[in-house]
Amino acid sequence: MQRASATLLVTALSVMCGPAPAQSADKRKPHATTSTTRSSSSAAADKRGAAPSRAAVRPAVKDGEAEARLIEIYKLAGQARGREALVKAERLVDDHPNFQLAQLVYGDLLAARSRPLRAPGDVSEGAAKAGASTLAELRQESLMRLKALQERPAPGTIPSQFLALSPRNKHAIAVDASRARLYLFENTATGLKLVSDYYISVGKSGIEKSVEGDSRTPLGIYFVTSNLDPKSLKDFYGSGALPINYPNALDLKRGKTGSGIWLHGTPPAQFSRAPQASDGCVVLANPDLERIIRTVEVRTTPVVIAQSLQWVAPHSIKADSRSFEEALNSWHQAKSVGDLPTLSSLYSSDFNSYGKTRDDWTAQLRTEAGKQRGRTVQLKDVSYLRWTDSTDTMVVTFGEVLSGSRTGPVRRQYWMRQGKQWKIFFEGVVG
Repeated sequence: MQRASATLLVTALSVMCGPAPAQSADKRKPHATTSTTRSSSSAAADKRGAAPSRAAVRPAVKDGEAEARLIEIYKLAGQARGREALVKAERLVDDHPNFQLAQLVYGDLLAARSRPLRAPGDVSEGAAKAGASTLAELRQESLMRLKALQERPAPGTIPSQFLALSPRNKHAIAVDASRARLYLFENTATGLKLVSDYYISVGKSGIEKSVEGDSRTPLGIYFVTSNLDPKSLKDFYGSGALPINYPNALDLKRGKTGSGIWLHGTPPAQFSRAPQASDGCVVLANPDLERIIRTVEVRTTPVVIAQSLQWVAPHSIKADSRSFEEALNSWHQAKSVGDLPTLSSLYSSDFNSYGKTRDDWTAQLRTEAGKQRGRTVQLKDVSYLRWTDSTDTMVVTFGEVLSGSRTGPVRRQYWMRQGKQWKIFFEGVVG
């Protein structure tokens, strides 16, 4: 995906909105008159979900391809190469007639051949008034796409939440709501590698979901729980859906409600949605979602959703995890030898696991210790992710295998820092 320069949008708009260049009066036959230009822009402004009718056979769509082409058009416009930009814009809307932002840019480029533009999406006064909301959404989408591509993470950096992933976590996803962006990572032998990133839409009321029906997207660490068959879904969800486990244990501890938070696609008439347009889900263009569906695995793929991602060098987060690793090792050692006093001390007083209190859990730990019969506990495929807001939380997943056994349950624990100590407030079997 091409990188936009820091001043790309300003430069592009200054050219498109400035005096019409001399080349606009060349001898080439114009594609359309001013009235056609207004029609193209107005169509996008009046009805974001309506796609113009095109009969041509379209090539197979690759994830990220349409956005890369749009950015190239902005670059050409910023370089005063309006004729080339117009040709590429026409091809883009031919290939993606439901890409409303591309339609808007195409209309502006047509209009710029004969007159200066007053603003992006320069439509007639009547169309602007009738489609004011949609026009504002398209302008915001354009700014968000360019902002994310201008403010690229430094090479080799990763989101600070990914402290340690196991080989079972073959991929990971991170969402930055402030940039309307989803980042897809591959977990390689040398660490996380950013493989793709995509424009996304979040809740129409923003982020920080707390109650059912608030139209907000939750913030936190989640996991893909299933892959829904597109045939079972309405067209509204596009190419498919990947539900995540909202509300997680931390959400429940905080009294949050709601359900049905998915990563899903768009209906056939829409290539993408406004930056804030969903009922709380994370929405991608269908080609982008299809790539993710083909790539990630259910249950083992973490999904971090943050207001703003902090990108750090992988080695810099090792020091931050040492105090927690000491606590996890203490739990492991106590569990291995059946040291119930030490083990119990590592669980918080408000521990809750599907209704079981700390006293209930201590009784369960005593039963498990009796069944061990002197066998030690091995932790396999350990991963831990850190979530920091008003509190510091670790989400830990591992396989618990008794010596002499080949398999065991996959457990997930939620730890919270209480002063200088880490305590477990939730534990459950997830596989």
